[in-house]
Amino acid sequence: MELKILQLYILGGIIATWLGFALIYFLGVKKNKPEHYLDFHKRINQLVQTHNGATDVIIVGAGVAGAALAYSLGKDGRRVLVIERDLGLQDRIVGELLQPGGYMKLIQLDLEDCVEEIDAQKVFGYALFMDGKSTKLAYPLEKFTRDVSGRSFHNGRFVQRMRDKAATVPNVRLEQGTVTSLIEEKGSVTGVRYKTRAGQDITANAPLTIVCDGCFSNLRRGLCKPDIDIPSSFAALLLKNCEAPYPNHGHVILADPSPILCYRISSTEIRCLVDIPGKKIPSVGNGDMALYLKTKVAPQIPPELRPSFIDTVDEGSIKTMANRSMPAVPQPTPGAILLGDSFNMRHPLTGGGMTVALSDVVIVRDLLRPIGNMNDSFALCDHLDSFYTLRKPLASTINTLAGALYKVFSASHDQARTELRKACFDYLTLGGVFSSGPIALLSGLNPKPWSLVLHFFSVAVFGVGRLLLPFPSPQRAWLGVGLILDASGIIFPILKSEGAAPMLLSSSSATYYKSPFLH
Repeated sequence: MELKILQLYILGGIIATWLGFALIYFLGVKKNKPEHYLDFHKRINQLVQTHNGATDVIIVGAGVAGAALAYSLGKDGRRVLVIERDLGLQDRIVGELLQPGGYMKLIQLDLEDCVEEIDAQKVFGYALFMDGKSTKLAYPLEKFTRDVSGRSFHNGRFVQRMRDKAATVPNVRLEQGTVTSLIEEKGSVTGVRYKTRAGQDITANAPLTIVCDGCFSNLRRGLCKPDIDIPSSFAALLLKNCEAPYPNHGHVILADPSPILCYRISSTEIRCLVDIPGKKIPSVGNGDMALYLKTKVAPQIPPELRPSFIDTVDEGSIKTMANRSMPAVPQPTPGAILLGDSFNMRHPLTGGGMTVALSDVVIVRDLLRPIGNMNDSFALCDHLDSFYTLRKPLASTINTLAGALYKVFSASHDQARTELRKACFDYLTLGGVFSSGPIALLSGLNPKPWSLVLHFFSVAVFGVGRLLLPFPSPQRAWLGVGLILDASGIIFPILKSEGAAPMLLSSSSATYYKSPFLH
């Protein structure tokens, strides 16, 4: 009885902490509503689009961001040239899980049919596994009137569908070629130089160039301050003809040394991504990777998936990819902006990359809609500068969550970090707001950084409470102090890299993100 009362006190303390932060949030946020957003919809129907020149916008790259943007701008009447290195079917091991928040962006862009006819699978939440225990966490989708859920699929099939749809717009032209450089005149980007598939060198000019050529971009320097970190790599396997423990859910195994992800990407295939920390990984060529996967990883895979996992390793069907993280640190340049992974990357653990990219596409599309004459590159640059503020709530929430969860979910020899990991797992198993709140953040349905900070420190407070019950001791109290310090050491550097002040005090989260699909 006394234990239950103490647990209620702990939960009451967590709720009180939430309310305090929420009060600070609402008092600080509502004072600074940006005027450029308030009058945006008034201007959108007042300006008439005009054309000066053969091309309005050059888009470098036709991946998720580039193809979606080409279709959206083309539908709005812009004349768009898309230059893509390879217009063939892509074969990637990431970009295969679209969160519900990302699917809602597809709806806003009229691209939701691109997940049809590619054997895409609906995803309704996650299942967590740790130390022989598991728990199921559902996306909070009850309030949505449309068929909103996550989707998982082969990335190449999805991108190809979007490219095909963009190609149906008469004023969108897709060309296969490699952009070698941006053209700059008097401090402004005026176009690109590229080499066609046939080897011909071409110069293309437009008032605006949008670079979204992916994580290996050779054009980002000068448009941002790239600070790329590689915390780990993925070893990817494609498991066939097996059933996951929780159908229509992503599976996250809190393994040693770091998480393992499994999710179905077709009716017969499950993608398995094994995270391997550090910059050096076992070699696939000499068999070290296969040995590592069979001896170290396979025993930690759920029994339902383990036989197929081992068979796939034995077949040698192993791909690897470095996981890159890069905060968004723009250098506003007249005539050009960055989008997608060329601009901003986060650890792929939470599957939020496509959600961020599609959200950025929506923002850029909406900002460009009222612009009639795009030829004043400096005025256009000033107008697009608000893009970096408007994207902050969603992008920074997902970026911070990805970095924080990766560190919390990874195994550690530090006892305080281990306690934080256990507290996070048990906090999520409490159900109610304790699971729906974090999952709403992860899924892109709640783009509020303050909510992330509240839940993160609630996990830490919950962990301390567990240590002090039923009877505190000096050793366990000191461990609780270490847990709080460890949590702070994880979250604050990430918040700093994301730009804590504009991230937490941005007023755009309440005004910009309004779903048309709620009751």
